[in-house]
Amino acid sequence: MAKHIIVTGSSRGIGLELVKILTEKGHKVLALSRNSKPVKELALDGVDAIDFDLRKEEDLTILDGFIKNHWGSVDVLINNAGALINKPFSELSREDFKKVYDVNIIGLASITQLIIPYMPKDGHVLSISSMGGVQGSVKFPGLAAYSSSKGAVITLTELLAEEYKESGPCFNVLALGAVQTEMLEEAFPGFQVNTSAWDMAKYIADFSLSGHQFYNGKMLQVSNSTP
Repeated sequence: MAKHIIVTGSSRGIGLELVKILTEKGHKVLALSRNSKPVKELALDGVDAIDFDLRKEEDLTILDGFIKNHWGSVDVLINNAGALINKPFSELSREDFKKVYDVNIIGLASITQLIIPYMPKDGHVLSISSMGGVQGSVKFPGLAAYSSSKGAVITLTELLAEEYKESGPCFNVLALGAVQTEMLEEAFPGFQVNTSAWDMAKYIADFSLSGHQFYNGKMLQVSNSTP
């Protein structure tokens, strides 16, 4: 049965591959990113793409209107959008921290608040974190803002699963290891890893559709490297 699935951060990398994979599986996808052009150019059946910034209240209002007028319900929300700044801690400004947290935790929380009322009891909110946000993991230097924000995503997921355990939906978080994406190349030019965006997107897509049958409030480490 076709599901209604929202994917944030869909203009490139894992998000763009998620849109392709979920559409191939026959689901209806709403692709959200600050640049909807890459998704629109694919001209895929069953996909709607909206220019969307997690930090803007007016964009959340537009999203709310779309769901009310076109879908009525949302089965899966994949919180994939992220902001990353690679700088030594001593050089990170207050604005750097605000930019990263505004997208990675405040924006994520805001869209999740909006979508929950449209979700059935067996709906699934799947957030994408990082191995850098996992306590006890080896850390990449330079990612103080990014990795700490991703740690907050893990804790928020655990809290929401407890808060909504009677009414649903389910909440899980995947802590990803390094994936060969544009974001990785921008942060660490020349750094090469074995996992492609498509490979990781395939895993995330499958988990978004079935993982909540087995997990709720859980963080799963998805990494074949340390860090």
